[in-house]
Amino acid sequence: MADLNRKSALVTGGSGGIGRAVAQRLALEQFNVIVHYSGKRAPAEQVVADIKQVGGSAVAVQADITDAADVARLFERTVATFRRLDAVVNCAGIMPLGKIVPETLPDFDRVIATNLRGTFLVMSEAVSRLANGGRIVVFSSSFVANSFPSYGPYIASKAGVEGLVRVLAHELRGRGITVNAVAPGPVGTELFLKGKTSSQIGEELIKLAPLERLGKPEAIAEVVSFLVGRAGGRINAQVIRADGGFA
Repeated sequence: MADLNRKSALVTGGSGGIGRAVAQRLALEQFNVIVHYSGKRAPAEQVVADIKQVGGSAVAVQADITDAADVARLFERTVATFRRLDAVVNCAGIMPLGKIVPETLPDFDRVIATNLRGTFLVMSEAVSRLANGGRIVVFSSSFVANSFPSYGPYIASKAGVEGLVRVLAHELRGRGITVNAVAPGPVGTELFLKGKTSSQIGEELIKLAPLERLGKPEAIAEVVSFLVGRAGGRINAQVIRADGGFA
């Protein structure tokens, strides 16, 4: 049974990678958690089971992050389940790589729909659903600061996300709601490692940051925990580059 006196958080993309780590970390911080997933239900239910096993409270909810009606339903389900919403963390995203040529236009459209339109939809629903004093955290990427070939669509989507963060923070003036982005560098998730050779990872990407190691999802989740907690209450309209010096 959920403790309705606890704060509640919605974590999109919560079934794997950074989203999974964020959902688990916020549950440890005594949040009731909605674990959003897009396609496969089993990984999301496993996250819920893991959270419940250590005494936390979580529910898995499916939604298409690119569809306005689905995102609205996701928020409605969150509020109906836990009676309140105190934090929204948008981790959902995709990372197809391709050069800026006509053949990659379908991938460009897909990454913009998920990463940028999806972020806009989540933010727009959070505006009316969040309690005053709430927190919004979305994900950018430190790749925005590096002009790597084949990252064009991904970088474009995340640069747009950073712009939305600053605007929404000002639009929410007076409500005590903070809006921030976390921008990881290379993190050892399935999303980031897909399609890359061990040579690319070990000889190129890892060595670009002074710390010379891949980030861990749990470390990024700690940054999110700070931003949604009391200590992060004065951080607003910022992009936190949690990247080991990558950017």
